[in-house]
Amino acid sequence: MYEGLLVVDADAHKIENPLIILDYLEAEYRDRISLVVDSIGEQRVKVVDFNPATGKSDLPRLFPQPEGLGRGGFRNLHPETTLGGMFNKLRIEHMDREGIDVQVIYGTLNLFFSSLLDKDFAIALCRAYNNYIADDCHAYRDRLKPIGVVCLQDVDEAVKEMRRCVNELGLIGVATAPNMPVPHPKAPAAFPEIRTCKVVSHPDFRPILQTAVELDIALGLHGGPGSYMVGGIADHTETFVLTHIFVQRNQQQLAMARMVFDGAFEQFPTLRVGFLEGGCGWVADLAHAMHEHWEKRIRDFDPKHPYRPSLMEYGKLMLQERGTSNSSLINQARNIYELLWNRETDPTQIDDASLYEHFELRDRDPMDYFERGQIFTSFESDDPGPAYLPVAMGEVGKRVACFSGDYGHWDGVLENCVRDAATVADYDHDHLARLLGGNALALYGERLRQSLPTGTQSTPSLSVV
Repeated sequence: MYEGLLVVDADAHKIENPLIILDYLEAEYRDRISLVVDSIGEQRVKVVDFNPATGKSDLPRLFPQPEGLGRGGFRNLHPETTLGGMFNKLRIEHMDREGIDVQVIYGTLNLFFSSLLDKDFAIALCRAYNNYIADDCHAYRDRLKPIGVVCLQDVDEAVKEMRRCVNELGLIGVATAPNMPVPHPKAPAAFPEIRTCKVVSHPDFRPILQTAVELDIALGLHGGPGSYMVGGIADHTETFVLTHIFVQRNQQQLAMARMVFDGAFEQFPTLRVGFLEGGCGWVADLAHAMHEHWEKRIRDFDPKHPYRPSLMEYGKLMLQERGTSNSSLINQARNIYELLWNRETDPTQIDDASLYEHFELRDRDPMDYFERGQIFTSFESDDPGPAYLPVAMGEVGKRVACFSGDYGHWDGVLENCVRDAATVADYDHDHLARLLGGNALALYGERLRQSLPTGTQSTPSLSVV
């Protein structure tokens, strides 16, 4: 706890022990995944994936992607948290030292599962990870709350696995990727090097969202660099520094905007989604942009009655601009006017659905989804981003960001992580209670709340959710 406030690390990570997790994988797949060392001495996961060119499982792929545009990480082991990321006894000691009551555990290896071309292999890996993490955290279940993982390649199997994760394994939520890479229509033979994506809001994935609602669990969206998911600007950078600056933010920005404008939050008004490990400072800007475009291009937009100045006004201003008057200029002005504002077509008679972008959302301000408690992000200990959100978004800005130490990853900070998060800005008591624990409880819901350690059930942060 921190000064009597519950502390929930909403996005901590397991570094999967390779000597153990393979025991959970079905025997037929074990020889298709291994650890290798690349040319710079970095450990990578080698996966033998399905090869579209040969129709066989003979395509070697390395994760994180070791080179090229969208390059993944290297020298990623954190000296303070790598061993704790693998071994829970040390993790708990670190949590006790820093005042962290609960960690919500996401994987590390599993961040690339939705990028695999072999869907059966991806499904098997998800099952193996979920069994592994449930067993791994069981002895520490009052403090460690694992999140299951499902891949996007097979929606029916993902739905079945979600139900198994919650109803049989007792996990408090499920994670998936913010998008799934698919062949680019202009270069299908170059996949996966050249790709576009289906975002998690795509209609094909709606059963996954529906199941999260039915189970009353949070859906965690977690991207990753070098995973072959579409990463926005990161797909056009060749150094890991630049890739990492953009990849998580861009993946989450795309997913959030598409969830809003594709109508996913409107269809499922109780769906709770965590857009994780991308920070939160950008949320205010994106929220403003979504509201502005909804207001000006959806709510108040009338494509049947476009603006057209009068020919007289246009011609008068043209003559004033040029400072001269002659028949040639007048004819030119008339010709340009007719080109720009051709009156031969009656806009009220145009029947083209493309004129009405997202028109089904004309009565729903995107800010409503924040107000309803459907959208959450995370922030790390050195990030002042949560202080910006109420300035730009009002009181709802206090209910968006969840503390994350990013335990186990190279850019996470262990020492004084809670204290630094609490003091990086001058938060009032109510806001701080939300940031350290209350918002995470709102995101993960009753499955987390009811499983809190004894002695934290009535902490002040619970009263502000």
